Amino acid sequence: MFIRKTELSDLLTVMGIYEEARKFMRESGNPNQWVNNYPDEKLIINDISKGNSYVCVEGEKIVGVFCFSLEPDPTYFNIYEGSWLNDKPYGVIHRIASLSHRNGVASYCLKWCFERCPNIRIDTHRDNKIMQNFLIKHGFTKCGIIYLENGAERLAYQKDININ
Repeated sequence: MFIRKTELSDLLTVMGIYEEARKFMRESGNPNQWVNNYPDEKLIINDISKGNSYVCVEGEKIVGVFCFSLEPDPTYFNIYEGSWLNDKPYGVIHRIASLSHRNGVASYCLKWCFERCPNIRIDTHRDNKIMQNFLIKHGFTKCGIIYLENGAERLAYQKDININ
C-alpha cells in the first residue's frame, strides 16, 4: 500500500468509497453520522484543491480516502467537558473511509499521518463506536467534546506520540 494526494480524476472512486462507508455506518448502529450525502463532492473537491485529500492505494486500486491537514482546525479551538492533551502544533484527520472488505487501511493511514506529525487530533460521532474503539486501540485519548460549525456534537480525541 501507499498513500498519495487525491486527484480530481479519483473523484468518482472516492465518492463510491464514501457511499460504502455511509452504508456501513447505518448498518453498524451509526445512522446519524454522515447524513444528507456527507461528505459531498463539493467538500471533497475543496479538500483536493487545498491539497488535504489523500487516497490509500493497493496495487492499482484505491482502497481508502481521508483528509489530513496541518492547519489548526477552528472547530477544535473550544473543547468542552475536558481538555486537549497539549497546545502544540497538531495534524487533523477527517473523513477517513475505506472499502469495507479491506482491513488495515485506517491503521496504515494513521501510521502515515504520524510520520508527518507526531501530534494528531481527530473527532467522531457519539454513535460511531467502531471509530471510538479504533482510536482507543491506537492509543488516542478521549479529550472532551467539540462542536462542528453546524452545531453538531463530536467526541474529540488526541494522540501525541512523544507523550503516549
